[in-house]
Amino acid sequence: MIVVNTDYISGKELEMLGLVKGSTIQSKNIGHDIGQGLKTLVGGELKSYTDMMNQARQLATDRMVQEAQSLGADAVVNVRYASSAVMAGAAEVMAYGTAVRFL
Repeated sequence: MIVVNTDYISGKELEMLGLVKGSTIQSKNIGHDIGQGLKTLVGGELKSYTDMMNQARQLATDRMVQEAQSLGADAVVNVRYASSAVMAGAAEVMAYGTAVRFL
């Protein structure tokens, strides 16, 4: 499965199949929240949250690809990501794009 953030794939003629998306809501446990809260006092990367968001993006992408495969797609074009805070310490990540089939 080809996944790109452009609206075309060089050398391929595309038939649009429709919008596909995948999402997840992730949170860290209270122990991580306390540790990361203390880290904000001194500054620097919040590694635990970086890892959480990387995992969330991968899961959202996998779910989007699964939806595209169920439509018989060869690729997903114009892929975008969005995230939002759902509550303190929890974030939703969504991946979405257009499922296409090669002609």
